[in-house]
Amino acid sequence: MTQNAPPSSSNGSRHAVITGGGSGIGAAIAASLAAEGYQLTLLGRRMEPLQSVAAQLPDCQAVSCDVTDADSVDSAFALARDQFGAIDVLVNCAGAAPTSPFHKLNYADWRAVFDLNVDGVFHCTQAVISDMRSRNTGRIVNIASTAAQRGYAYVSAYSAAKHAVLGLTRSLALELASYAVTVNAVCPGYTDTDIIRDAVANIVAKTGRSEAQALATFTATNPQQRLIQPDEVAATVSWLCSDSSRSITGQAISVSGGEVM
Repeated sequence: MTQNAPPSSSNGSRHAVITGGGSGIGAAIAASLAAEGYQLTLLGRRMEPLQSVAAQLPDCQAVSCDVTDADSVDSAFALARDQFGAIDVLVNCAGAAPTSPFHKLNYADWRAVFDLNVDGVFHCTQAVISDMRSRNTGRIVNIASTAAQRGYAYVSAYSAAKHAVLGLTRSLALELASYAVTVNAVCPGYTDTDIIRDAVANIVAKTGRSEAQALATFTATNPQQRLIQPDEVAATVSWLCSDSSRSITGQAISVSGGEVM
């Protein structure tokens, strides 16, 4: 038996887990899914921002979790199920994009980027896969990046990691298609989050360029000449979690103003 969309639990709601849910794109996704009536579990290393987001949303809990650690993930997902039951939707949003020219990149830093951006997706996806297979339904959305679709200088580790996430997305989509579980990647371009704001400040501090000149470093890649807004990414995720997207799987959906086609 297959079902087109995640079924409601006994209390009429569906349960979504969002990693990296305490800020930026993750927080925007939380707000969007809350508006759709989901019960939410937000995971992250820092409890304060998670709790701040959770306090503003109905049926939302914050759970401390280091997605790079399998034991931490297992404990966090157990707490998620204790509160809201089986997991219908997983959004893998936790990630980081440190910058470095490749010739200065050491192996420890390379490994740390993969631990968070790739191994975190692995651990969390393995934590929900039994629920989804046994129930013949589910949605997995990996927040990748246009760095999964093209290269960028000075973020070689991040780009390689996000390419890996996209490869995993496509393989899992095929494995899980017969279970009515869809697996997709959303690939935002440069997005108006603290990561970009910090990067702009860093450019200003190191080069003496103005804030506007530093910002242009990022907006210039977008044919619309702007930063993507987190709620644009969140709207795409919400659609991928809906019944109307049941035939969409294994895709890399670029939210980038035409930067990647």
